[in-house]
Amino acid sequence: MTPRERFTATLNFIKPDDRLPMIEWAAWWDKTTERWFNEGLHTTDRDAIVKYFGLDDLLTIMIPVKDWDNIPAPAYHGAPVIRNEAEYDAIRPYLFTDKNIEDAIEYSRKIKAGHDRGDYSIRIWLDGNFWFPRSLFGIEEHFYAFYDYPELMHRMNNDLAEHNLRGLEAIFSVLKPDMAGFAEDMSYNHGSMLSYDMYKEFIMPYYNKIIPYIKSHGVKVFIDSDGKVDELIPWLLEAGAEGLYPLERQAGVDIAALREKYPDFLMLGGYDKMVMSKDESAMKAEFERLLPVMKKGGYVPSVDHQTPPGVSLENYRIYLKLFEEYCYRAAE
Repeated sequence: MTPRERFTATLNFIKPDDRLPMIEWAAWWDKTTERWFNEGLHTTDRDAIVKYFGLDDLLTIMIPVKDWDNIPAPAYHGAPVIRNEAEYDAIRPYLFTDKNIEDAIEYSRKIKAGHDRGDYSIRIWLDGNFWFPRSLFGIEEHFYAFYDYPELMHRMNNDLAEHNLRGLEAIFSVLKPDMAGFAEDMSYNHGSMLSYDMYKEFIMPYYNKIIPYIKSHGVKVFIDSDGKVDELIPWLLEAGAEGLYPLERQAGVDIAALREKYPDFLMLGGYDKMVMSKDESAMKAEFERLLPVMKKGGYVPSVDHQTPPGVSLENYRIYLKLFEEYCYRAAE
């Protein structure tokens, strides 16, 4: 089977003829690839590394929202870019631009032929309605904005939804991706960062504008949220989402329990990155934990976020050897 055929079969609960897809949806931290380069890897380029290790590729088409050349960057990670509606108005001309969509169309055309051949799968990346306001208000101020600027929050998310729809319409006229993912990060290691009532008021109406359109084209809809996501899943299902990633083990996510509770829910990720710096037996035990779920379909195993720099090149090779073995075992 081609890499794309493996990926789409798995997302449709069809057992691939040979093995499950072997992807790294988030690839590697730059510090990780720098370490590997110093340990003998010939490159730090993401695409070259995918080919070198023989992984199935999952390319990402982004629909950018911000023109950072004309918007002041935050002073530090999580710092605010805006503080009120007047400041949003000031940067609004540099958000949701036609050029951002044109760039996405150009990239889509560039990768269409390989996708049609099945050389790789494609994911569309969308800024989500929790993620986007936070990227402008900053982490702390975003929480206050739900109460201090509710009308502005709705305006921002409506602007985002219209931009995402324009981008999706343009890209779908070129190709049909295999999945779409909303970047959100609505949870942390103890659960959701907002209540169901807040989700239903500020997030779900905009999912309702976009998710049905994506699904009408036969594209699987995922939400990207780190942290402990158990509480979120019923909320996401209510909005029509079909899957979730990256399913972080360190946040207490148990994919076996999720599969039992939600037999048709799609999952991507789930492999505990914290065992990858340990020995082979620890890495193998983690695959043993995942294997029953891998066999049931609807689950694309992958590291539960980017491979950290504590993982040596030698250990990553061991991980890949086991990854291949268990992807074949899951398809037996």
